[in-house]
Amino acid sequence: MTDIAASLHRRSGGLRPLMRALRRDASGLALIEFAYGLPVLLGIGLGGVEIANLAVTRMRVSQIGMMVADNAARVGENNGLALKKVYEGDINDTFEAARIQGAPIDMQNRGRIIVSSLQQNSAGGQWIAWQRCWGNKSWNSSYGTAGNGKTGTSFTGMGLAGQQVQAPASNAVIFVEVAYDYDAIVEPFAQGLQYFGLRVDNQVITYKGAFIVRDPRQLGVSTVAATTSAEDFGLFQNTPAVTRRTC
Repeated sequence: MTDIAASLHRRSGGLRPLMRALRRDASGLALIEFAYGLPVLLGIGLGGVEIANLAVTRMRVSQIGMMVADNAARVGENNGLALKKVYEGDINDTFEAARIQGAPIDMQNRGRIIVSSLQQNSAGGQWIAWQRCWGNKSWNSSYGTAGNGKTGTSFTGMGLAGQQVQAPASNAVIFVEVAYDYDAIVEPFAQGLQYFGLRVDNQVITYKGAFIVRDPRQLGVSTVAATTSAEDFGLFQNTPAVTRRTC
């Protein structure tokens, strides 16, 4: 036995009483338990924040998409003597409203909004009469570009297979597609959630919505086969001309 151990042995009357004293000593117990539990509590807390932020962002994206579809279905020049005309400026104003509402999540730089006017063609089929896009994200419509379905009846509408939205005769449906790049607040914790089957980082949030046009519009269906002018498809240019946000 070393001199130090022998000294401790003599002072304490043996090691057994010393070990019993350490076993009964509860001072600092709460601090030690907190230190053990802190990583778990921090992970659960931040994981909850990530999941809540993802849910809120999804709700914001869906609200923006619904607002754009609703506004685009309402806008136009009121004239008691003629059918309502919709202008490029009306669609630009709709996108401006989306920019303002989407500013907290940087929708302009991280998102893409596609507005399509779904109408009936001269054969009674569905077609995309015009389409306008906004946002810096690279994203294409799931249903093609303007002019898709122009002739024939092969294009059955827009939406989920078997549940497509279809425009009635002499009217139009505004169909909106939204895509948004979501990034997590704290990426290491978001990546850790993947081990539990929860993916909240580096994903694309998408939304689709449709509103039927409220008032009769000048759609120009009867002249579709005779011209390629966008004005005949129901979207008119302003005077002076404004930017056409084509896709």
